[in-house]
Amino acid sequence: MSLEAARAADVLTQLSGETRLLALAELVRCGGNGASLGELSYRLDLPLPKVGDACARLVALGVAVGSGNGFYRARLEGLREAAAAVERAQPIAALLGEYPQLRGNFSHGRLTSMPPTLSDRYELLGELLSRFLALDGLYDEDEINKRLAEVTDDVAAVRRMLVDTGWLERDRAGTTYGPGRSRL
Repeated sequence: MSLEAARAADVLTQLSGETRLLALAELVRCGGNGASLGELSYRLDLPLPKVGDACARLVALGVAVGSGNGFYRARLEGLREAAAAVERAQPIAALLGEYPQLRGNFSHGRLTSMPPTLSDRYELLGELLSRFLALDGLYDEDEINKRLAEVTDDVAAVRRMLVDTGWLERDRAGTTYGPGRSRL
């Protein structure tokens, strides 16, 4: 895992703390004006030191900013930055940049929907996934499944699509797979 992805994971993990999450949610609700520690303590019905610690941690995570005099406001760019880092850490992210038409079929590096079979995107998806697999020989079905599981939950459907579109070739027994057609 890259340092950037580890940092993003830490941000998201730290937000799982109930007080931090409640404090951030309240700061978001307060909008651009933010809120003082006293206001947050009152609104969340939590002790001032606990709210102060939560706000300090939110600032350290980059999802809130403090004015230095006890006022805080949400900085949602920090969450967007963490989500973008997680996205970039996905194994298919680098290749997906070359296929902007397919972005809607992926979420956080995972294939979430198949394009209609009659669309150009169906062929593009086959090409993208065959590049992702980067097959240089023959592989058994378990290895193909393992590789596809990195980007999809429906391994069988995707494997079938790759065979149907010719990007993946299968032996007659259906147990060994190899690269199909090459990219033009």
